Amino acid sequence: MTTVLASAQPAAPAAVNGSVHSWDLSTGVDGPGTRFVVFTAGCPLRCVYCHNPDTWAGRSGQRMSAAEVLALAGRYRRFIGAAGGGLTVSGGEPLLQPAFTRAVLAGAKELGLHTALDTSGYLGARADDALLDATDLVLLDIKSFDPAIARRVTGRGIAPTLAFARRLAARRQPAWLRFVLVPGWTDDPDGIAELARFAASLGNVERVDVLPFHPLGAAKYSALGLDYPCAGVTPPSAAQVSRVRAAFTDAGLLAV
Repeated sequence: MTTVLASAQPAAPAAVNGSVHSWDLSTGVDGPGTRFVVFTAGCPLRCVYCHNPDTWAGRSGQRMSAAEVLALAGRYRRFIGAAGGGLTVSGGEPLLQPAFTRAVLAGAKELGLHTALDTSGYLGARADDALLDATDLVLLDIKSFDPAIARRVTGRGIAPTLAFARRLAARRQPAWLRFVLVPGWTDDPDGIAELARFAASLGNVERVDVLPFHPLGAAKYSALGLDYPCAGVTPPSAAQVSRVRAAFTDAGLLAV
């Protein structure tokens, strides 16, 4: 049974600090429109295809207050608002720092920005209702519906993520599902079909992003003195990506 943290009284953004790896502006990949994206530091998963291993450790980030992050985002408020965008908290894993993530999202809402939370859902029980109330869209990265494949890919189980997905559905919280297609790791057709059926059953999944694996993060592993688990893995072909998208569309979902 998953225990969800009770909602806490929100603290003033200036009083809530977090570990921030970096921030950036992006279009079309971290939610709708042009986004101000803050990447938190620290992650409990060790995904074999992760292209940002430099975000794994919380100590790799810079200590910032939520107010400082919001001041940065505020500089671009008119621009991103005109571009139909908003603010996304990504990582790392934002729910490793739930109070900080809640303060940033709530503050962004006060600025009139659309808000998104990019998460694996593994720490979904740390997201209280106040945090989710401040979130317009959840970008939920489900590695695999198959527990064995998920553990092989991430080093952790998938049950907490699926429980979080069901909780979002019960709240009717808009979600985009993200699935990374890695040949030899996450391309099992039966597992993909099961994930598609699960996602379609939730009723709150607005679209599915099928993300082809790319090895662009390999250099970071070398710089950090780490072995790259996906060395030798080639990106999926256009036909492979199309087949996976078709599995989701056959289940009645919009897949892109």
